[in-house]
Amino acid sequence: MKKNLVLLGSFALVCSSSAQTKDSIPQKVQAIVADKFPAARVLNLSYEYNGGYKYSSNVKGGVITRGKVESLHQAGGSLNVNFLNRRSWTLGTSLGYQYTSFNVQESDLSTQPQKMRTQDFHYHYESLNFSYFSKLFGKMVIYSASFMTDGSDKGIERMRGILTGTWVLKATRDVQMTIGLLGFIDPAAIIPVVPTFTYKQQYRDGWMIDVLLPKGAYVRKTMLRNGRLSLGADLSTTTFYLNDFWESDKVYTFSQMEINSGLTYEHNLGRSFIATLKSGMKNIPRSRIFEKSERQNNYVWEASADPSFYVNVGLSFNPFAKKRR
Repeated sequence: MKKNLVLLGSFALVCSSSAQTKDSIPQKVQAIVADKFPAARVLNLSYEYNGGYKYSSNVKGGVITRGKVESLHQAGGSLNVNFLNRRSWTLGTSLGYQYTSFNVQESDLSTQPQKMRTQDFHYHYESLNFSYFSKLFGKMVIYSASFMTDGSDKGIERMRGILTGTWVLKATRDVQMTIGLLGFIDPAAIIPVVPTFTYKQQYRDGWMIDVLLPKGAYVRKTMLRNGRLSLGADLSTTTFYLNDFWESDKVYTFSQMEINSGLTYEHNLGRSFIATLKSGMKNIPRSRIFEKSERQNNYVWEASADPSFYVNVGLSFNPFAKKRR
Protein backbone atom coordinates (compact mmCIF):
# COMPACT_ATOMS: atom_id res chain seq x y z
CA MET A 1 0.00 0.00 0.00
CA LYS A 2 1.28 3.42 -1.11
CA LYS A 3 1.18 4.88 2.24
CA ASN A 4 3.01 3.22 4.96
CA LEU A 5 3.48 -0.49 5.55
CA VAL A 6 7.22 -0.73 5.06
CA LEU A 7 7.67 2.90 5.94
CA LEU A 8 6.63 3.38 9.54
CA GLY A 9 6.89 -0.14 10.94
CA SER A 10 6.19 -0.84 14.55
CA PHE A 11 7.31 2.54 15.82
CA ALA A 12 4.31 4.26 14.26
CA LEU A 13 2.05 1.68 15.87
CA VAL A 14 3.37 2.46 19.32
CA CYS A 15 3.00 6.19 18.66
CA SER A 16 -0.65 5.71 17.76
CA SER A 17 -1.41 3.49 20.72
CA SER A 18 0.38 5.65 23.28
CA ALA A 19 -1.83 8.57 22.34
CA GLN A 20 -4.89 6.56 23.30
CA THR A 21 -3.99 5.04 26.63
CA LYS A 22 -1.92 6.91 29.18
CA ASP A 23 -0.68 3.91 31.13
CA SER A 24 0.23 1.56 28.29
CA ILE A 25 3.87 2.65 27.83
CA PRO A 26 6.39 4.79 29.74
CA GLN A 27 6.20 8.57 29.88
CA LYS A 28 9.36 8.99 27.79
CA VAL A 29 7.73 7.37 24.79
CA GLN A 30 4.55 9.40 25.34
CA ALA A 31 6.61 12.53 24.73
CA ILE A 32 7.10 11.43 21.13
CA VAL A 33 3.40 11.68 20.30
CA ALA A 34 2.66 14.76 22.40
CA ASP A 35 3.12 16.76 19.23
CA LYS A 36 0.94 18.88 16.97
CA PHE A 37 2.06 16.74 14.04
CA PRO A 38 2.16 13.05 15.08
CA ALA A 39 3.62 10.54 12.63
CA ALA A 40 0.68 8.14 12.98
CA ARG A 41 -2.81 9.58 12.45
CA VAL A 42 -6.19 7.88 12.72
CA LEU A 43 -7.89 9.09 9.54
CA ASN A 44 -6.10 10.29 6.40
CA LEU A 45 -7.54 11.62 3.12
CA SER A 46 -5.39 12.70 0.16
CA TYR A 47 -5.45 13.71 -3.50
CA GLU A 48 -2.40 13.85 -5.78
CA TYR A 49 -1.92 15.26 -9.28
CA ASN A 50 1.08 14.47 -11.47
CA GLY A 51 1.71 16.60 -14.54
CA GLY A 52 2.86 13.68 -16.66
CA TYR A 53 6.11 12.08 -17.75
CA LYS A 54 7.73 10.10 -20.55
CA TYR A 55 8.76 6.51 -19.97
CA SER A 56 10.53 3.65 -21.69
CA SER A 57 9.41 0.08 -21.20
CA ASN A 58 10.12 -3.43 -22.35
CA VAL A 59 8.68 -6.89 -22.06
CA LYS A 60 11.31 -8.99 -20.30
CA GLY A 61 13.86 -9.92 -22.92
CA GLY A 62 12.00 -7.92 -25.59
CA VAL A 63 12.26 -4.67 -27.52
CA ILE A 64 12.31 -1.32 -25.70
CA THR A 65 9.31 0.90 -26.47
CA ARG A 66 8.46 4.44 -25.41
CA GLY A 67 5.29 6.13 -24.21
CA LYS A 68 3.98 9.06 -22.20
CA VAL A 69 1.68 9.42 -19.22
CA GLU A 70 -0.07 12.71 -19.95
CA SER A 71 -1.45 13.04 -16.42
CA LEU A 72 -1.90 10.96 -13.30
CA HIS A 73 -4.56 11.38 -10.61
CA GLN A 74 -4.66 9.54 -7.29
CA ALA A 75 -7.16 9.81 -4.46
CA GLY A 76 -7.57 7.72 -1.35
CA GLY A 77 -7.78 7.41 2.38
CA SER A 78 -6.73 5.26 5.32
CA LEU A 79 -8.02 4.46 8.80
CA ASN A 80 -5.76 3.29 11.67
CA VAL A 81 -7.40 2.29 14.95
CA ASN A 82 -6.28 0.37 18.03
CA PHE A 83 -9.34 -1.23 19.61
CA LEU A 84 -7.58 -3.11 22.45
CA ASN A 85 -4.96 -1.36 24.61
CA ARG A 86 -3.24 -3.03 27.55
CA ARG A 87 -0.17 -2.15 29.60
CA SER A 88 2.15 -4.36 27.52
CA TRP A 89 0.33 -4.88 24.20
CA THR A 90 -2.11 -3.40 21.70
CA LEU A 91 -4.32 -4.83 18.96
CA GLY A 92 -5.61 -2.74 16.09
CA THR A 93 -6.49 -2.55 12.44
CA SER A 94 -5.59 -0.52 9.34
CA LEU A 95 -7.88 -0.05 6.35
CA GLY A 96 -7.12 1.82 3.14
CA TYR A 97 -8.28 2.56 -0.39
CA GLN A 98 -6.61 4.22 -3.39
CA TYR A 99 -7.98 5.18 -6.78
CA THR A 100 -5.47 5.70 -9.62
CA SER A 101 -6.24 7.16 -13.04
CA PHE A 102 -3.73 7.33 -15.92
CA ASN A 103 -4.10 9.29 -19.15
CA VAL A 104 -1.66 7.32 -21.28
CA GLN A 105 -0.32 7.86 -24.77
CA GLU A 106 1.00 4.74 -26.56
CA SER A 107 0.29 2.55 -23.56
CA ASP A 108 2.17 -0.70 -23.20
CA LEU A 109 -0.50 -2.15 -20.89
CA SER A 110 -2.40 -3.51 -23.89
CA THR A 111 -1.59 -5.66 -26.91
CA GLN A 112 -3.31 -3.01 -29.05
CA PRO A 113 -1.88 0.38 -27.99
CA GLN A 114 -3.95 3.47 -28.63
CA LYS A 115 -2.79 7.04 -29.07
CA MET A 116 -4.62 8.13 -25.95
CA ARG A 117 -6.55 6.18 -23.36
CA THR A 118 -7.64 6.53 -19.75
CA GLN A 119 -7.00 3.66 -17.36
CA ASP A 120 -8.60 3.50 -13.91
CA PHE A 121 -7.55 1.18 -11.10
CA HIS A 122 -8.90 0.49 -7.61
CA TYR A 123 -6.72 -0.81 -4.78
CA HIS A 124 -7.65 -1.61 -1.17
CA TYR A 125 -5.84 -3.11 1.81
CA GLU A 126 -6.74 -4.39 5.28
CA SER A 127 -4.50 -5.44 8.16
CA LEU A 128 -4.72 -6.74 11.72
CA ASN A 129 -1.85 -5.36 13.83
CA PHE A 130 -0.48 -6.63 17.13
CA SER A 131 2.25 -4.88 19.16
CA TYR A 132 3.98 -6.09 22.32
CA PHE A 133 6.15 -3.89 24.57
CA SER A 134 9.07 -5.31 26.50
CA LYS A 135 12.57 -4.32 27.67
CA LEU A 136 16.10 -5.22 26.61
CA PHE A 137 19.11 -4.00 28.65
CA GLY A 138 16.80 -1.56 30.39
CA LYS A 139 15.45 -0.03 27.18
CA MET A 140 12.06 -0.52 25.55
CA VAL A 141 11.65 -3.03 22.72
CA ILE A 142 8.54 -3.11 20.54
CA TYR A 143 7.62 -6.32 18.73
CA SER A 144 4.83 -6.21 16.18
CA ALA A 145 3.11 -8.50 13.72
CA SER A 146 0.65 -7.63 10.95
CA PHE A 147 -1.56 -9.93 8.89
CA MET A 148 -2.59 -8.17 5.69
CA THR A 149 -4.84 -8.63 2.69
CA ASP A 150 -5.17 -6.43 -0.38
CA GLY A 151 -6.92 -6.48 -3.72
CA SER A 152 -8.88 -4.67 -6.40
CA ASP A 153 -12.52 -3.98 -7.20
CA LYS A 154 -12.73 -7.68 -8.12
CA GLY A 155 -12.06 -8.73 -4.53
CA ILE A 156 -9.16 -9.82 -2.30
CA GLU A 157 -6.11 -10.88 -4.30
CA ARG A 158 -3.32 -11.65 -1.81
CA MET A 159 -2.47 -12.31 1.85
CA ARG A 160 0.88 -11.65 3.51
CA GLY A 161 2.51 -10.65 6.78
CA ILE A 162 5.04 -8.30 8.34
CA LEU A 163 7.11 -8.84 11.49
CA THR A 164 9.09 -6.06 13.16
CA GLY A 165 11.31 -5.55 16.15
CA THR A 166 12.21 -2.01 17.27
CA TRP A 167 14.66 -1.11 20.04
CA VAL A 168 14.13 2.36 21.52
CA LEU A 169 17.66 3.59 22.25
CA LYS A 170 16.63 7.04 23.39
CA ALA A 171 13.31 8.76 24.06
CA THR A 172 13.53 12.22 25.58
CA ARG A 173 11.56 15.35 24.76
CA ASP A 174 14.26 16.58 22.36
CA VAL A 175 15.82 13.37 21.01
CA GLN A 176 14.29 10.04 19.96
CA MET A 177 16.29 7.25 18.33
CA THR A 178 15.46 3.62 17.46
CA ILE A 179 16.94 0.73 15.49
CA GLY A 180 15.17 -2.41 14.31
CA LEU A 181 14.43 -5.06 11.72
CA LEU A 182 11.49 -5.38 9.36
CA GLY A 183 10.69 -8.82 7.94
CA PHE A 184 8.27 -9.70 5.13
CA ILE A 185 6.29 -12.92 4.88
CA ASP A 186 5.62 -12.30 1.22
CA PRO A 187 6.77 -14.26 -1.85
CA ALA A 188 6.86 -11.03 -3.89
CA ALA A 189 9.34 -9.30 -1.56
CA ILE A 190 12.71 -8.65 -3.20
CA ILE A 191 14.46 -8.34 0.19
CA PRO A 192 12.94 -10.45 3.00
CA VAL A 193 14.52 -8.50 5.88
CA VAL A 194 15.21 -4.74 6.01
CA PRO A 195 17.00 -2.82 8.81
CA THR A 196 15.20 0.25 10.16
CA PHE A 197 16.50 3.37 11.85
CA THR A 198 14.74 6.46 13.20
CA TYR A 199 16.29 9.62 14.56
CA LYS A 200 14.47 12.77 15.57
CA GLN A 201 16.12 15.75 17.22
CA GLN A 202 14.52 19.08 18.03
CA TYR A 203 16.54 22.28 18.24
CA ARG A 204 15.84 25.80 19.35
CA ASP A 205 13.68 28.14 17.28
CA GLY A 206 11.55 25.24 16.02
CA TRP A 207 14.14 23.45 13.85
CA MET A 208 14.08 19.65 13.68
CA ILE A 209 15.88 16.75 11.97
CA ASP A 210 13.55 13.83 11.27
CA VAL A 211 15.03 10.63 9.79
CA LEU A 212 12.94 7.50 9.27
CA LEU A 213 14.79 4.89 7.23
CA PRO A 214 14.00 3.34 4.81
CA LYS A 215 11.05 5.79 4.59
CA GLY A 216 12.87 9.10 4.17
CA ALA A 217 14.49 12.10 5.81
CA TYR A 218 13.40 15.70 6.44
CA VAL A 219 14.61 18.98 7.90
CA ARG A 220 11.60 20.66 9.53
CA LYS A 221 10.82 24.13 10.87
CA THR A 222 7.76 25.14 12.89
CA MET A 223 6.23 28.43 11.79
CA LEU A 224 3.08 30.55 12.07
CA ARG A 225 2.47 29.03 15.54
CA ASN A 226 0.44 26.08 14.20
CA GLY A 227 2.37 25.36 10.98
CA ARG A 228 5.39 23.31 9.97
CA LEU A 229 7.49 23.44 6.79
CA SER A 230 9.62 20.44 5.78
CA LEU A 231 12.31 19.94 3.12
CA GLY A 232 13.36 16.41 2.19
CA ALA A 233 12.45 13.21 0.39
CA ASP A 234 10.54 10.02 1.06
CA LEU A 235 10.06 6.64 -0.58
CA SER A 236 6.61 5.36 -1.55
CA THR A 237 4.96 2.90 -3.91
CA THR A 238 1.93 2.73 -6.18
CA THR A 239 0.36 -0.73 -6.35
CA PHE A 240 -2.70 -2.18 -8.04
CA TYR A 241 -3.86 -5.36 -9.78
CA LEU A 242 -4.44 -6.08 -13.48
CA ASN A 243 -7.16 -8.60 -14.26
CA ASP A 244 -7.05 -8.38 -18.07
CA PHE A 245 -3.38 -7.85 -18.83
CA TRP A 246 -2.50 -9.22 -22.29
CA GLU A 247 -5.99 -10.75 -22.37
CA SER A 248 -4.76 -13.36 -19.89
CA ASP A 249 -6.94 -15.06 -17.29
CA LYS A 250 -4.10 -14.62 -14.75
CA VAL A 251 -3.98 -11.75 -12.26
CA TYR A 252 -0.92 -9.50 -12.40
CA THR A 253 0.48 -6.95 -9.95
CA PHE A 254 1.66 -3.49 -10.96
CA SER A 255 4.26 -2.12 -8.53
CA GLN A 256 5.94 1.26 -8.95
CA MET A 257 8.70 2.61 -6.73
CA GLU A 258 8.62 6.40 -6.23
CA ILE A 259 10.97 8.93 -4.62
CA ASN A 260 9.15 12.15 -3.75
CA SER A 261 11.37 15.13 -2.96
CA GLY A 262 10.43 18.72 -2.25
CA LEU A 263 8.54 20.84 0.28
CA THR A 264 5.75 19.86 2.66
CA TYR A 265 3.64 22.32 4.64
CA GLU A 266 1.40 21.10 7.48
CA HIS A 267 -1.04 23.23 9.44
CA ASN A 268 -2.82 22.21 12.62
CA LEU A 269 -6.39 23.43 12.21
CA GLY A 270 -7.37 22.66 15.78
CA ARG A 271 -9.91 20.10 16.93
CA SER A 272 -7.37 17.40 15.93
CA PHE A 273 -7.42 18.22 12.18
CA ILE A 274 -4.21 18.68 10.17
CA ALA A 275 -4.09 19.97 6.57
CA THR A 276 -1.10 19.08 4.37
CA LEU A 277 0.27 20.46 1.08
CA LYS A 278 3.19 18.72 -0.64
CA SER A 279 4.89 19.55 -3.91
CA GLY A 280 8.14 18.85 -5.71
CA MET A 281 9.68 16.31 -8.06
CA LYS A 282 8.75 12.65 -8.34
CA ASN A 283 11.37 10.17 -9.55
CA ILE A 284 10.28 6.71 -10.67
CA PRO A 285 13.34 4.46 -10.82
CA ARG A 286 11.31 1.32 -11.55
CA SER A 287 7.85 0.08 -12.48
CA ARG A 288 7.16 -3.63 -12.87
CA ILE A 289 4.32 -5.98 -13.72
CA PHE A 290 4.49 -9.58 -12.48
CA GLU A 291 2.13 -12.41 -11.66
CA LYS A 292 0.65 -11.84 -8.22
CA SER A 293 2.02 -15.15 -6.90
CA GLU A 294 5.55 -14.55 -8.25
CA ARG A 295 8.52 -12.56 -7.01
CA GLN A 296 9.06 -9.09 -8.40
CA ASN A 297 12.30 -10.31 -9.97
CA ASN A 298 10.21 -12.59 -12.22
CA TYR A 299 8.56 -9.62 -13.91
CA VAL A 300 7.03 -9.72 -17.40
CA TRP A 301 7.11 -5.94 -18.00
CA GLU A 302 9.40 -3.20 -16.69
CA ALA A 303 9.63 0.56 -17.23
CA SER A 304 11.62 3.59 -16.10
CA ALA A 305 10.38 7.17 -16.27
CA ASP A 306 11.61 10.75 -16.42
CA PRO A 307 11.27 12.95 -13.32
CA SER A 308 7.97 14.82 -13.08
CA PHE A 309 6.23 17.52 -11.02
CA TYR A 310 3.58 16.56 -8.46
CA VAL A 311 1.31 18.24 -5.94
CA ASN A 312 -0.48 16.48 -3.09
CA VAL A 313 -3.13 17.82 -0.71
CA GLY A 314 -4.35 15.98 2.37
CA LEU A 315 -6.44 16.18 5.50
CA SER A 316 -5.96 14.01 8.59
CA PHE A 317 -7.86 13.59 11.83
CA ASN A 318 -6.34 12.42 15.09
CA PRO A 319 -8.92 12.50 17.92
CA PHE A 320 -6.40 11.18 20.47
CA ALA A 321 -3.87 13.99 19.98
CA LYS A 322 -2.79 15.86 23.08
CA LYS A 323 -1.56 19.41 23.38
CA ARG A 324 2.18 19.66 23.86
CA ARG A 325 3.12 21.08 27.25
